[in-house]
Amino acid sequence: MKFEQYNISGEIKRSLADLGFKRPTDIQYKAIPSILKGEDVMAIAQTGTGKTAAFAIPVLHILQTIHPKKVKGEVRSLVMVPTRELAIQIAGVFSELAKYTSLHVLALTGGVGQDDQIKALNKGVDVLIATPGRMFDLLNQGHINFKYVEILILDEADHMLDLGFMKDIQDILRHIPRKHQTLFFSATLDKEIKDLAYSVVNNPIRIQISPDDPVSKNVTHSVAYIEMDDKRFFLERVVKDNEGKKVLVFVRTKVRAERVAAAMERVGIPSLTMHGGKEQVDRLDVMEQFKSGNIHLLITTDVNARGIDIPNVEIVVNYDLPDEPENYVHRVGRTGRGVQKGRAVSFCSKEEQDMLKKIEKYIGKEIHELTITKGEYNETVALSDDTPNDNWQLLIDQHEKKQKQAKRKK
Repeated sequence: MKFEQYNISGEIKRSLADLGFKRPTDIQYKAIPSILKGEDVMAIAQTGTGKTAAFAIPVLHILQTIHPKKVKGEVRSLVMVPTRELAIQIAGVFSELAKYTSLHVLALTGGVGQDDQIKALNKGVDVLIATPGRMFDLLNQGHINFKYVEILILDEADHMLDLGFMKDIQDILRHIPRKHQTLFFSATLDKEIKDLAYSVVNNPIRIQISPDDPVSKNVTHSVAYIEMDDKRFFLERVVKDNEGKKVLVFVRTKVRAERVAAAMERVGIPSLTMHGGKEQVDRLDVMEQFKSGNIHLLITTDVNARGIDIPNVEIVVNYDLPDEPENYVHRVGRTGRGVQKGRAVSFCSKEEQDMLKKIEKYIGKEIHELTITKGEYNETVALSDDTPNDNWQLLIDQHEKKQKQAKRKK
């Protein structure tokens, strides 16, 4: 079934055509009809399957055609998300789809001034995409009116729970009308998520895409056993062997992100860093640079593991394995999105081997090992442009060995 056959407004169909969206993904095909009927939906699907459009398309249609009237200063639908980057990204999707309508979309996040946000709220907002911190700040200041909210969407709900937003979710339910439609979207499902879901939805339509395989089939996975202090040499090799390709690298901490970036700079590889220690304006600038392809290497913490859609990321490198197995799924979900193919390469040190086993158990399969011989390992370290002085002897030894082999041939 094509989008042009759906019972959605002509303006939205026009936007879909502009974006090149012809047929719905599985999650869109299953979710859109139920949302259009006004039913509550609980959807579990992998990252990169088109979840945002699955709720944005029908929500915009409902706001435009079924309930077109609004009161000045009201918020008609609320999308709660865990991070600023995700809020901005989702707002971008809504704005693209709503560009031929008169609907107003606003991303409400911290890290930027609130004056322009307050002005937009005073005029009235059809779709508000918000992180809890700034939202409750402006709510307590009296700048947000939630009395007319018709639709509540919780996106990346499992991550919101991880970040301790359960109370915020419960609080928002006290500010919106009791009668409203709830859409609950998450990439993973466990008992806590089920409990949360059933506490906010009413007789939901449950949708689950690929429940037995939490990672996309478009991604090939491999792991290399590398000592912690040697990982920078192998990242250098991955980047140089894949010149011109977008490489997204995940590390454990913001300090480590900056150190890895410095190591890449020493060998002449430009990179960007993204983590919670950066100002919001800087984070947006980094994302734009990486998306545009000006710089092909982005080193980040798990702030970019959830829901962020970065076009054409061909390789994800787990420089450090994640602290939680499910974060592996979210990290590698940044590549192989839609119909594109992707690669996920993990560097595993001795200290991380227990976590590797937990990850393999979580995804239900072993990750293919990239076999590196001792000679290949030493050569990668020795031939790096960042080789420590104590590796010069290895280079000398290799040179002498080659000379002896050449003499024997003569």
